[in-house]
Amino acid sequence: MPIRSRENLIAAWAFLIGIVIAIIAGVFTQFYRQSINPVVIAVLAVLGIVVGYFVAEKSVQTFLIASVSLVIVSFAGIQGLVLSAAIIGIDVGRIMSPILGALLVLFVPATIIVALKTVFSIAKS
Repeated sequence: MPIRSRENLIAAWAFLIGIVIAIIAGVFTQFYRQSINPVVIAVLAVLGIVVGYFVAEKSVQTFLIASVSLVIVSFAGIQGLVLSAAIIGIDVGRIMSPILGALLVLFVPATIIVALKTVFSIAKS
């Protein structure tokens, strides 16, 4: 029976919980026509910090490439969906924009923490 690595277990659970909360918050925001609750935003930001803190050193480069890509694509998606919803009249923009915004709240702190850890690691060398 192989031994499984548990070094990223906390980050993996925080990431999964954050994704689920972001999607649920984004969907409920659309149905109730209000902004995301500040408590939910704070929880997502804290989960992002936890994810960033517990990323293993061996997977930092992969995490940074993936998270920066997600942040850029989410931001561009918000801008594009809002524009397309205004021009074409599609409701997809109103559903996806809050979800992408909540994902940004999760990923931006995680990316900043990992990037800072990497810079400090390089500075120590």
